[in-house]
Amino acid sequence: VQLQASGGGLVQAGGSLRLSCAASGLAFSISTIGWFCQAPGKEREFVAGLSPSGGITDYADSVKGRFAITRSDGKNTMYLQMDSLKPEDTAVYFCAAAQWSWGARSTSYKYWGQGTQVTVSS
Repeated sequence: VQLQASGGGLVQAGGSLRLSCAASGLAFSISTIGWFCQAPGKEREFVAGLSPSGGITDYADSVKGRFAITRSDGKNTMYLQMDSLKPEDTAVYFCAAAQWSWGARSTSYKYWGQGTQVTVSS
């Protein structure tokens, strides 16, 4: 199983980024997917999760109304649309996937991407 995250970069506060994560070797359509972030010196934190059907979403309070997690099962790809970015959103963002699991803990996910850096300048 491989998860390949991309789309990170440097953006000014108030700007937007769209992260992508392409999955291979995984029954993607029946997988729970999620995004986590890790800032320097901090633990990895849950950002967003999406159920296999796409009908259930969960977001960290800090990103509600600003970020949106979506999926394209036909492309085996997940996305994180990040709008109204703030300097405190600066972190490495990781995509994750799991089957028969759901939750906001990193232990709920079995498969992880390599991370993509998001830097928001003030």
